[in-house]
Amino acid sequence: MTTAPLRLGISRCLLGDEVRFDGGHKRDNFLTDVLGPYVEWVPVCPEVEAGLGTPREAMRLVGDPAHPRLLTIKSGRDHTRVLEKMTTGRLAELGNLDLSGYVFKSGSPSCGVERVRVYTDQARPSHHGLGIFARAFTEHFPLIPVEEEGRLGDASLRENFIERVFCYRRYQDLLHNGVTRQALVRFHTIHKYLLLAHSTQHYHALGRLVGQAEHYRPKELAFKYGELFMEALAVKATVRKHVNVLQHILGYFKTTLGVSQKAELLGVISDYHQGLTPLIVPITLIKHYVGLFDVGYIREQVYLNPHPKELLLRNHV
Repeated sequence: MTTAPLRLGISRCLLGDEVRFDGGHKRDNFLTDVLGPYVEWVPVCPEVEAGLGTPREAMRLVGDPAHPRLLTIKSGRDHTRVLEKMTTGRLAELGNLDLSGYVFKSGSPSCGVERVRVYTDQARPSHHGLGIFARAFTEHFPLIPVEEEGRLGDASLRENFIERVFCYRRYQDLLHNGVTRQALVRFHTIHKYLLLAHSTQHYHALGRLVGQAEHYRPKELAFKYGELFMEALAVKATVRKHVNVLQHILGYFKTTLGVSQKAELLGVISDYHQGLTPLIVPITLIKHYVGLFDVGYIREQVYLNPHPKELLLRNHV
């Protein structure tokens, strides 16, 4: 599915390394045992790499949620500057590793990307902060998919994140091979139904961009497409959108399927629509018919194989 290693950054504690403030870890079995065989992890612990040691005094974010300081809870020592210095150097290193995604530790004052507590003058902490390292990473690499391990417990969020990771790797391959108009047209074509499962609006906007490719320099075109492409995939795919895509694909078989075959496929699509079966059921039947009737255009669609089937992601959505 890719021509280069699928390399992901990750908070070291999630791999089982004992680098947390209390000397413990937060090993995540899905990441290590299920996803691990398909990726090359790049472990990072900003606090340890900043020289703060293990174990260490617990810390929290304090002040303005947009520009918080990192202070130890009991002694009040300010470690903001040392962490920011480490972050600048580490981001430069990560920029050379061609990362396709990053999994951060939830709630961490250095690594959290969702609802991190920031203590202000008010009695209650704000829950709108980002970890200092995570904020810098997302600003420096705006297109790279990121997620927290806690949110990956949700089947739909897990499937979406890993789908985006594999899609971003394909986009990186496109860049490495040279963005010609022909290559971009093909890339856009094979991602058609995957994009439609997320956002029709984005799909059409991307189509217009491809149609106007000659008006852009190659690097500018590549960035504009990548920005819209990743933005589209971040839009939530819903059952209704998947059903619409499945019905569109069904149209390619209208002259080849027999009456009973068509009824069977319509039946499993309906079952999926009603929540009686997961998405993998109609997808598997469609793939069977694609092979049986050699429907090349559909066979090439990334929608049918966005990530390794062994991950079982579509068995739960």
